[in-house]
Order: sequence, then C-alpha cells, then structure tokens
Amino acid sequence: MGNQADRAWSYSNPVQVVFGENAFASLTDKIAGRPYCLVTYSDAAIFAQLEESLAKTAGPAAVVIRNVEPNPSYPALDAACRLFGEAPVSPAVIVALGGGSVMDTAKVLATAGDDFSRVQDYVEGRRGFDVLRHLPIIAVPTTAGTGSEVTSWATVWDTENKKKYSLARPNLYPESAIIDPRLMLGVPRGLTVSTGLDALSHALESIWNVNSNPVSTNHAVFAAREVIECLPRLSRDLDNVVLRSRMARASLFAGLAFSNTKTALAHSLSYHLTLHHGIVHGIACSFSLPAVMRSVIGRSADCDAALSRIFGSDLEASVDRLAATLTQLGVSTRATDYGLAHEEWLNVIDEALLGERGRNFIGTRDAVVAAVA
Repeated sequence: MGNQADRAWSYSNPVQVVFGENAFASLTDKIAGRPYCLVTYSDAAIFAQLEESLAKTAGPAAVVIRNVEPNPSYPALDAACRLFGEAPVSPAVIVALGGGSVMDTAKVLATAGDDFSRVQDYVEGRRGFDVLRHLPIIAVPTTAGTGSEVTSWATVWDTENKKKYSLARPNLYPESAIIDPRLMLGVPRGLTVSTGLDALSHALESIWNVNSNPVSTNHAVFAAREVIECLPRLSRDLDNVVLRSRMARASLFAGLAFSNTKTALAHSLSYHLTLHHGIVHGIACSFSLPAVMRSVIGRSADCDAALSRIFGSDLEASVDRLAATLTQLGVSTRATDYGLAHEEWLNVIDEALLGERGRNFIGTRDAVVAAVA
C-alpha cells in the first residue's frame, strides 16, 4: 500500500471547540440570543439542573426533547420531530446536551425539522438531499466516547427491520462543541468504560483505514495512548476530574481523527451485535480490536508505524497487551461470549467487510478470519 508521504491527502474540520472545566458557562454566549431547541435526557437529575441553569442565562428553550434512546430508533425520532414542530417559536439553533445518542437525535432534528420522513426517505434512498433542512447545532457532550461533537454524521436505527443507517451531510458538523469534563463526573463505571472504548475504536480504526492521513493519524495516536493509559485508572476512580479531562480530550482527538476517515471493520462488525444481540455499542465495536489489529500487522508501513507509536515496536506482543487492557476493563474478546456461534461470526465478518465502513479497512478477509480463529 502507498505511504502517506507519497500520496495526496486533505484534512478539514470546521467545528469551533471550547474545552475545559466550567466551559459549560460559555453556552449562553454561543446561543447568542437565538431561540433554541434543547435535546437532552430525562433520566438523571443533573440534566434537569443543567437545563434550569441554562434557562436562567439564555432564557427557556423554545422546546425540549427528552425522549432520547441509546440507539435512536425510527419511532423515537419521529416522535421527537413531531414535538419539535409544536414549538411556539421556531428554534434557530439546536443545543445537544448529552451523549452520542443525544447528538444523533439533534442532527436528525437539524435535517428533518418537524417531519422525520425527510430523513427516513433520504437514508433509505427514496429522495435526495434537497429534501433535508439545516439548523446549526451546539454540541455539549456529557460522556467521553462518541466524538460526535466534531463529526458530520448521525446513526439512525430501524430496529423493526434490523437495519442501521448513517445520516451524513457536510453541514451536520456542529457549529460549536463545548466540552466540560465536570459534566462527566457523574457517569457510572459501565458507561464510562463503554464510551471510552468507543473512543479507542475510533482512534485505532482511523489508523488501519484507506482514508488515513498524517493529521488524522497524529490525532489518533494521541487519543489511543491516552485511552489505554487513563481508562483503566478512571474506571477505578470515577470522581477524578483530571482523568475525566484527559479522557474527554482523548475522545475529542479520536473524533477529530475519524471525522475525516470514518470508522472501519470493528464498527461494521458491531452493528450486527447491537441489532441482533443487544450488545451496547462501545463494547460491540471494541471487543474485536485485538483480532483486527493482529490481522493488519505488516499490511502497511504507515499503519505499523502509527501502532508502534501507541504500543511499542513489538506489535505482536502489543496485541496481547490490548487484549489484556480490555480484559482488565471486564470486556471479553471472544465473540462466543456475546452469543455468536462460530459460523454466525464468520458470516458477520463477511457482511461487515462488504459494508461501507468495512470497505474502509486496509486488511483482508483471510487475515481477519485467521486472527479470530
């Protein structure tokens, strides 16, 4: 494969980022007096408190959307769009306060407005992008993992038909991302681990990727090293704001990496596990990382060099180190532990390699199958 040094490449990300403890205070200035739709959760007191705090400085939201699911489904998104259309004043900006599912929902609202069929028809190929609307988004993540605050796509789930769609448009990059690690202090261990491993997957998958470039790779190397060093420690010390800040920064950098490359095979594998076996996204996309890494060693000089910057020069031994990190976090690296028989797992690999994200992968089927055997 060609090296990054001898081929043309480009990198772009338009999101204005505000990072740091108490960065949430800058949200009112970013709203700038515009009527806003707030998309958030209803299942934790902290979100009600943040909503109240924001209302005191920016005024009440024109409409609040709280029916956000972990994997936003057609029915939930349709209900959110109908509620959005009932706002007494049309929102001029959407504030996404929460994790990746909140940002996915906000991006759907930004393009669908009051009619979810616009997005459904677009992702299913019945209508073109001209049916989509556009509203600016201010993303305020409360977990460290998805990186959605600096990407231009959202994930939409047709759970009835067991299908996952990606809503991707250049104007879906948020206009601003406000990352305040203090908002992440209340995140429980399970969610901290799963979202952190999602960030690790974003970083590594942007390295073994046909779309990699020197900028995305630098972001990815930094992010992966931070996650591997910090996440086990954070899982044992959830109130450590320094570790929360480092993980939030790692998630951001992983987002900046895969915002230009998109993900690859591990994410493509994950969709079947989430849809058919109910495995939470961060675990579904990370448990296969050691096997996928083993399958790409020696495939690309650039990839090997980047992985060496993360793990050290002995990449074969580094696969075991990565697997040990996952095991330390309570994550099995065996597909059978997630309810997949061997034959089903091989079929999932074949389907994943044919998918859009699978086609970003630099490796081969034979190497992957050998690695998971």
